[in-house]
Amino acid sequence: MDVKDEDKSEESKQNHIIYYKSLTKIIKNMENEIEDEGEPAVKEHLKSRIDAIEKDRQRIRDLFPDMKREEWDDNAD
Repeated sequence: MDVKDEDKSEESKQNHIIYYKSLTKIIKNMENEIEDEGEPAVKEHLKSRIDAIEKDRQRIRDLFPDMKREEWDDNAD
């Protein structure tokens, strides 16, 4: 299987920052849903989705190791 090299250009970095911000908002919304939800199965489903999104956020951070975690979080507003 061919593995494609990730684009690490400045334009790609900016696009990934935008995507990262959207993932952060999705996680916050899901966390709010978990608080409001009474059904344990739904809560577990939301938690597993958050875990998957967190893995994607980590993948994005790993693409640009020159940025510190705090910078990503500061950019997530």
